[in-house]
Amino acid sequence: MQRIAKRLRDFNELVMFQHSVFSLPFIFIAMIVASDGWFGFKLLFLGGLAAVSARNAAMGFNRYIDRSFDAMNPRTVGRPSVDGRLSAVSIAIFTAVNALVFVGVSYLINDLAFYVSVPVLFVLLSYSYFKRFSSMAHIVLGISLGLAPIAGAIAVNATVPLWSLFLSAGVVFWVAGFDLLYSLQDMEFDKTRGLHSIPAHYGSTATLRISFYFHVLTIMFWALFVVEASLGPVAYLAILLSILMLGYEHYLVRLDFTKIDRAFFTVNGYLGFVFFGCIILDKVIG
Repeated sequence: MQRIAKRLRDFNELVMFQHSVFSLPFIFIAMIVASDGWFGFKLLFLGGLAAVSARNAAMGFNRYIDRSFDAMNPRTVGRPSVDGRLSAVSIAIFTAVNALVFVGVSYLINDLAFYVSVPVLFVLLSYSYFKRFSSMAHIVLGISLGLAPIAGAIAVNATVPLWSLFLSAGVVFWVAGFDLLYSLQDMEFDKTRGLHSIPAHYGSTATLRISFYFHVLTIMFWALFVVEASLGPVAYLAILLSILMLGYEHYLVRLDFTKIDRAFFTVNGYLGFVFFGCIILDKVIG
């Protein structure tokens, strides 16, 4: 029993399960708006399982193909995929199982969800290769998480309304913006290993500026989402709180690069749930 528990902890550390907080709130936001309220326990379970399994597949694949780079990076040398706790074969099996679960759950949701499940997986897995040849990897990561709101709308109504595209675009630039800040930690490593990232190519000052512009676009697209979805005043409060939290994130990073983890995990984790809570309240009040 202890061995199983240890293996589960290793897989949890491998994919950082707690980071699902970045995508889960936005798939549920889309489901709430699409259903104009409560969407049912069945979709709650299936939507959550689809989001988690898709992310597990993407993270497992990333850790699998990045093993050689992670072994050379002091920041990542302690990962289970590098230090021997998890074998390459076990990581590959974990990735394949989660990919199959995602496709299977999509089939149970509706036909459109099933039809797009494999293309979505392709996008999620392709992110892992981009850093090898393009600094657009930050955007590709944003697209990977930005598919969550579209998936939420598809799960409820088997359609892709315009508001879901605005919500998705906001998530794309939100994620790409905070990934730029996170990538500042690996700026020198990426340079020495020939990996492509905006910090490695353009330096920290330009990266901070680009991240700021991305987050301005985030707020613009989320405001368009609120307008297009005809949401109420509490949804506009979500926009205001997002501005404050993203501003605090940039303040932390500009103040001290050692605070990047705090900015990345804490602020962005809370932001998603604050936005989600506001949308719930807006629907209750409305």
